Amino acid sequence: MNQRIKVLDCTLRDGAYITESKFGAPAIKGIIKKMQDAGIEIIECGWLKDKPHAFGTTYFHVPDDLKNYVLEKKEGVVYSVMIDWDRYDLDTLPPCDHQSVDAIRVVFPHGKHEGGAEVARKIREKGYDIYLQAANTLAYNDEDLTALAECVNKLQPKGISIVDTFGAMYPEDLERIMKALNARLLPSIALGLHTHNNQQLAFAHTAQFVTWMMNNSERKIIVDSSLCGMGRGAGNATTELVTSFLNRKYNGSYDLNCVMDAIDTYMEGFKEKYEWGYSTPYFIAGLYCCHVNNIAYLIKNHRTSFQDMRNIVESMDPKDRRAYDYDLLENKYLENQNRIVEDEADVEKLKALIDKRPVLLVAPGKTIVSEKDKVDAYIKKEKPVIIAVNSVSDLYDADLAIFTNASRYDYAKTAYAPLFNKVGHIVLSNIETTGGANEYVINFNRVIKRGWEHFDNAVILTLRLLHKLSVKNVALAGFDGFKHEYNESYFDESLPTLNPGNKWDELNKEVLSMFEDLKTSVGQEMAITFVTSSIFNR
Repeated sequence: MNQRIKVLDCTLRDGAYITESKFGAPAIKGIIKKMQDAGIEIIECGWLKDKPHAFGTTYFHVPDDLKNYVLEKKEGVVYSVMIDWDRYDLDTLPPCDHQSVDAIRVVFPHGKHEGGAEVARKIREKGYDIYLQAANTLAYNDEDLTALAECVNKLQPKGISIVDTFGAMYPEDLERIMKALNARLLPSIALGLHTHNNQQLAFAHTAQFVTWMMNNSERKIIVDSSLCGMGRGAGNATTELVTSFLNRKYNGSYDLNCVMDAIDTYMEGFKEKYEWGYSTPYFIAGLYCCHVNNIAYLIKNHRTSFQDMRNIVESMDPKDRRAYDYDLLENKYLENQNRIVEDEADVEKLKALIDKRPVLLVAPGKTIVSEKDKVDAYIKKEKPVIIAVNSVSDLYDADLAIFTNASRYDYAKTAYAPLFNKVGHIVLSNIETTGGANEYVINFNRVIKRGWEHFDNAVILTLRLLHKLSVKNVALAGFDGFKHEYNESYFDESLPTLNPGNKWDELNKEVLSMFEDLKTSVGQEMAITFVTSSIFNR
């Protein structure tokens, strides 16, 4: 066993962001037991919060709440919890009796180290070991790091951790920070690292930190990790990787069988219910030092494309990115989507092109292939204006293709260039385009109606536009409804997905609700019929 290196497993603390702290009593007990049996030196069991403890959660009100979950404390293991420096009433904290919590980590934001240290000092007066967590350490310049070290040296906690809050660090950033703190901190203070995986560098940074510190310092070090990387947003370095690395490279003696047992018994179930870890949206958060709550808001409320997400975040002031002001974010989203254009001329051109004829919308559902005979018969009989929706194909000789989503526009333009160039395009203004003689750009706000999470369904938007164009008769083909597997829903299995959550049943209910609302709105002004089978034909 290497006496200088300690692993701090924060599954039950950082993972609380994923489960809303609701791990369940068996999992809390089991994870603590497996981690202590694996030889993990510090187990962060959850948070201290200013509210009564709910059984089966890792939000504790007082340390005694933890007694329900530690089956038997193991000698040499530190059982810790975390508090937000200004979000816990220390008057409720009893003196430490080492029957449950041994140590408390105090996390504080950039610029608040003095306040965080004062909170930690009061905690230590009650007998607890104290550790500090300097959130968003990347924001500290050399002067800030000196001030931080001086403050920490006065306090002399057990340790302080560098925190890559937004997963934005690169190796040179970590090197700058750890060299500065290692040079300035008292030798008795351990230096730690807490990484996030927004750029898939969490484990690499952990290995870099351990290697540099072991080769260039005599200081004790602490590395944070969590089972399967469970943690907010992109998650953390994984306990399984970190312990394996330390076993192989630094004479660690962690029992990987216990780690694997914990994953098999508890984590696999959580992975089926929850999502965390590297993803493109959280890469964007890391790229711009952006708080993950901003990303989560854009995903949940607007199903924002990655390109638009990056543009929205990039347009924000760096200080605003690090916080989460949802009103500001909503305004930035609308600024990005609106791209107000003068569209009256294009509206009149479309009215003239349709010229009171019926319109056939060819959506990309599989029935445009499987029920092609019905579609062909309708076209032969009614001679409609044919508008392809968010796709193009050689199945039907379309007059126009409407695009409501940038990824579908770019896909059609690239994958089906000859077909794309053959037809005219109706493009909503949320899509950046150079325009051209065969493109009709329509203001995004002309066709949207909020009130649903996935308010931007392409067929619904197109129907609203056709109503504004005074179209009297619309037929629908390929408006099938979503299947549980993405490639079962579309005639082209490579179409970019527009529903990353894969919640197809919920999406179908929303689309049906929007469709019923639209039919009520248009009344008898526009007749809507189905040519092919659809779950929305009720």
